[in-house]
Amino acid sequence: MANDAEKLSAAETLRKTRTFGKVRCHNPSCMERLEPSPGTDHIKCATCGMEYRIYWVRPDLPRIRGPVWEVNRKIAAVALSRKLTTPKNESHAKEGV
Repeated sequence: MANDAEKLSAAETLRKTRTFGKVRCHNPSCMERLEPSPGTDHIKCATCGMEYRIYWVRPDLPRIRGPVWEVNRKIAAVALSRKLTTPKNESHAKEGV
């Protein structure tokens, strides 16, 4: 009967995994958890380098408003130039052709 007393509902078990004060990077290949300092309006992902604008719903609850376009365009331009400078033989080998 000891197990019956410890059973929690689905909502109660999910509540234990919540992380207030943190957001996730919106880069699909990254999804790193970011923790902005209270009151800041920008945060940069240490893993992929993307930068986001932050909106504070409450003093302890941040949300991502959107990307900082200048930073993200620069990251995309570097990635594109890297793809364009690789020899075609290597790119075909990666694609399996």
